[in-house]
Amino acid sequence: MQAYEGYLAQAQESVLTKVPGADKIYSYDTTFNGFAVKLTATEATAMAKTNGVTNMWKNELHAPDTSSTPDFLGLTGANGVWETQYGGDENAGSGVVVGIVDSGYWPENPSFAPLPEPRPEGEDEAVYGGARGFTGTCDQGSDEDPTANVECNNKVIGARYFGEGIKASSTPPVEGEFDSPRDFGGHGSHTASTAAGNHGVDASIDGTPVGKISGMAPAARLSIYKACWETIDPDACATTVDLVAAIEQATTDGVDVINYSISGSSTYVVDPVEIAFLNAAAAGVFVAASAGNSGPGASTVAHNSPWLTTVAASTHDRDFQAAALLGDGQKLTGAGRGAALPSTDVVLAKDIPAAGASASDANLCVIGALDPAKAAGKIVACQRGVNARTDKSIAVKQAGGVGMIQFNVPGGAADIAADFQVVPSVHVNAATGTKLLNYLKSTKTPTASLEAGKQVSKRAPEMAGFSSAGPANAGGGDLLKPDITAPGVDVIAAVAPPGNNGNNYSSYQGTSMSSPHIAGLAALIIGKHPDWSPMAVKSAMMTTASQTDNTGKPIQRGGHNATPLDFGAGHVAIAKAFDPGLVYDSNPVEWVQYACGLGQWQLLQGGAEMCAEPDPESNSGGVGSIDPSDLNYASISVGDLAGKQTVTRTVTNVGTKTETYFATIEAPAGTKVSVDKQSITLRPGASATFKVTITRTTAALEQYSFGSLTWRSLKGKTVRSPIAVRSVALSAPAEATGTGTDGSVKLSVKPGFSGTLKSVATALAPDQAATLPLKTGGEGFDPANPATSDRVGKVELSVPDDAVFARFSTANADFAQYGEGTDVDLFVFQKVGDELVYLGNSAAGGSDESVTLPAGADYVLFVDLYAAPVASLDVPVHTWVVGGEGADLTVNPASAKVTTGTAVDVTASWTGLQADGNYLGAVFYLDGANEQVGYTVLNVTS
Repeated sequence: MQAYEGYLAQAQESVLTKVPGADKIYSYDTTFNGFAVKLTATEATAMAKTNGVTNMWKNELHAPDTSSTPDFLGLTGANGVWETQYGGDENAGSGVVVGIVDSGYWPENPSFAPLPEPRPEGEDEAVYGGARGFTGTCDQGSDEDPTANVECNNKVIGARYFGEGIKASSTPPVEGEFDSPRDFGGHGSHTASTAAGNHGVDASIDGTPVGKISGMAPAARLSIYKACWETIDPDACATTVDLVAAIEQATTDGVDVINYSISGSSTYVVDPVEIAFLNAAAAGVFVAASAGNSGPGASTVAHNSPWLTTVAASTHDRDFQAAALLGDGQKLTGAGRGAALPSTDVVLAKDIPAAGASASDANLCVIGALDPAKAAGKIVACQRGVNARTDKSIAVKQAGGVGMIQFNVPGGAADIAADFQVVPSVHVNAATGTKLLNYLKSTKTPTASLEAGKQVSKRAPEMAGFSSAGPANAGGGDLLKPDITAPGVDVIAAVAPPGNNGNNYSSYQGTSMSSPHIAGLAALIIGKHPDWSPMAVKSAMMTTASQTDNTGKPIQRGGHNATPLDFGAGHVAIAKAFDPGLVYDSNPVEWVQYACGLGQWQLLQGGAEMCAEPDPESNSGGVGSIDPSDLNYASISVGDLAGKQTVTRTVTNVGTKTETYFATIEAPAGTKVSVDKQSITLRPGASATFKVTITRTTAALEQYSFGSLTWRSLKGKTVRSPIAVRSVALSAPAEATGTGTDGSVKLSVKPGFSGTLKSVATALAPDQAATLPLKTGGEGFDPANPATSDRVGKVELSVPDDAVFARFSTANADFAQYGEGTDVDLFVFQKVGDELVYLGNSAAGGSDESVTLPAGADYVLFVDLYAAPVASLDVPVHTWVVGGEGADLTVNPASAKVTTGTAVDVTASWTGLQADGNYLGAVFYLDGANEQVGYTVLNVTS
């Protein structure tokens, strides 16, 4: 290993020497072969062309995405996991090291106090009494204030920090952040203590005792990797280069588990972070990652790589209820924990803006936006949204208010939360909020009293409204994500006092909170099964998960039955996961084959060669590719079921006895599902491969339906895999790319019908790019009041009726010369008479944005320069109007006889394009009745 690391170092240095002036920040040689380097635009161009460089990524900014949860998850008590598996909480997770890649930790918090000695797993005095096999260290820090540094112990046996990337970015750490592994904001302390904080720690918030808290694996050790920093932008705490460095170091140090409660891509499985996690998992590290907080919309889930476990968020069974009694007798029930408040005048926040503050900021109760003269002694009604819920009560208190009613609005977030607020508070939903607003508008001197919050039991789990949902964009629905759900609402855990009003504990919510639950539970499994692979551990949790709540009814989301697109396999039921019977395992070669099947590994330089089919005779070629639905996974998902598809799975008996299992099918509505083996008998360690065939019968097109495959043993074990399928009339690539003034591309098309398939090509339209000179700073774009400014530009486009479609786009590549940090957002309107009708936006992080629009309308596109590393720049807006048929793009065959579920190849060819151009066209597919059943958009760079 050392010799190979030396080889990599030598190879990296050879590349660096070819670009004089390149300033290296980090070198990676374990989970990622490469380095982080500061480059000018000229140097970046030279580096990209240097022999030995396979790919370059810009450094990107990332955002951070438990007193009763141990009881709810079945860890406590005589029959709980801690007792039955470990003989008590004092041993639960012993010998396992959990790595936390986050914002650091607060070392003085009792959740991180030393463990009692001697330890049951033995000691290694060289590593703070740490676990065997761990080689990390405690980098105490280099802060100018020595008290800001940290000291490790036999609980937190490793601590490091990574900040070179964020310090060099456009959003460096705020003044007062600690140049050490010490936490400032509290996010890292919360996730670390949730995963593996000490057991039975007395917690209080704002002086109010809230019970004893515990991590999921209280006897496990922690190693802290601070890569997320407090900055002025809450959505930019970390950079890619720091995060990859932290992941690499955690893997090198020998952690068993990594928790990663930080944002990630919803589109790619081959970005630097996901590749680093691939190699971490290949080294035997279990990775839990948050699914994201962009729900409940479809395809919002992040971290869609199969080699990590993607965790959704749901509620637990403890809640706090409060109510406001209005002066007219109405009782508005909501969530809250605060004290009672007698009858007091109520004022609507937006009616009392402070001097110089906007009514919109006042309405949201932004700190400093309320007029103290009008808020003093009153209950203030604040709208939910934008700023933190707890900041709203701080704003009220600072303005002299004595209470708060926080209300949701229609179309906004649906959930309500019993946060710890600094004044007595009630949080009500949108319907109740409407009653409040009507009362305030119709009453001259409105009043209200607040009831004290009280703890109540409730139906749980229920999916959190914010929890991101599938289907996964990265896999086109052929891999079910998220994988599983765990508690992520009102989770009480350790925090850092500087970012939490002096508190050592607080209640947070988010998939950032659910992910460490799974990380800690994985540590418990690994402690009992250290020979299991990370995929086996994931499979064990997925196949034993529950799809019902504590009333025995289906888990809910927003008043409806949740689906596997919300919770994956279901809610974790950890007691069964220690003896799951069978597991679905996979290895790094299969993960690469999966990424090749997505067409993503090929995006890396040399990736096409890796994805080439192997040639055993010449011992050449790559690893090949697989249909993404065929990855050996504990769930089955087909995002484009064109009539019929067969998937393959392999199970392994991880039990201690030979057992026979029988297949039970619950077919998704409108389909038939069959398994080629009705039963399997396996001795310990043996495996069996089987095929599952899914055939559409009456399933609605373009909609998902759900079912399951369950293997049941004679001894009562159940191994359940969810099935999710979307039936389509035809499966074809959504987009395809080609290069050259002349060329062709082969399109594999699978029909969901038998009969005639026709293919028709449009002409290739040239890019009609417009360039907008824009400046940073100033007010952002408001869709309710569309207007241009120094920051916002406008492009108008008239698309004739005889066109096919139009597209606007911007590209990250156009801004490479300015360095990292350019973020452009697109907002599109249709012009109807003198009115502008808002249609939607493309406003992800970065500048790869695109909107595709139908013909026969006039459009106005507003382009917002959300962020940039320079004061002003030119923004190219690529524009295409794709028309009818043309001689420059043809298809062959134009017509073919097809059979349901049998793929055919359609070749699109072009000729005579002008050099150095960007062209856009499409191939449309029709059935025998000339009804359109699909299309492929073709991008050609000549």
